[in-house]
Amino acid sequence: MNHNTMPWYRRIAAVIPRHMALKSIGTMLFIGLFFGAYFYLLKDPAYPTTVMPVTLLDRLIGFHPQTLTIYVSLWFYVSLPPALLATRRELYGYAMAMAGTCTAALIIFYFWPTAVPAADINWAQYPDMNSLKSMDASGNACPSLHVATAVFSGFWLHHLLRRFDAPLWLLAFNGTWCIAILYSTLATRQHVALDVLAGLALGVLTAYLSLRHRQDASVTSME
Repeated sequence: MNHNTMPWYRRIAAVIPRHMALKSIGTMLFIGLFFGAYFYLLKDPAYPTTVMPVTLLDRLIGFHPQTLTIYVSLWFYVSLPPALLATRRELYGYAMAMAGTCTAALIIFYFWPTAVPAADINWAQYPDMNSLKSMDASGNACPSLHVATAVFSGFWLHHLLRRFDAPLWLLAFNGTWCIAILYSTLATRQHVALDVLAGLALGVLTAYLSLRHRQDASVTSME
């Protein structure tokens, strides 16, 4: 059967195993390098830290610790676009674009360190949230890289799913998941609205720049 006449789900299933070692090892190395730089800048920025202001939107969105699962789902979500890429060339291009997104934020974190204001919440009452707070401090707040990488991944996923002629419900699910991650950053009190807006702008910009000249490459290529 010609690959282009196969159902969308079979075409996706055929692409995922390609270059699996590169995809899995590359993703782990990227995350490791990123977190090394992230936590270094968290402890040693160039200037004093600015506490981000609370806005009306922050007051309207309540604290919902049950959204923690959605919040941490980002780490699975960002692994989906590279899993759907068929060639090494596309994988390298995607990695460079994602690296550009993270590097832009890290530069901002270095020269303009920011932090989320302390919330009037007894974190000891929420053990899972308390664990998150102990691992991911309130610094490096604006722009929210959680939001930027979610939005970047969301646009790429939309692009790739359309390449496979995925149904509308799957495109809608992708958009809903991405929006839910953005909401969770506020509902878990990991970020304030201004962090989210800045992360949204960064993610949209880098996704646009990386996708604007990209054509739908053949998913049957074994490059």
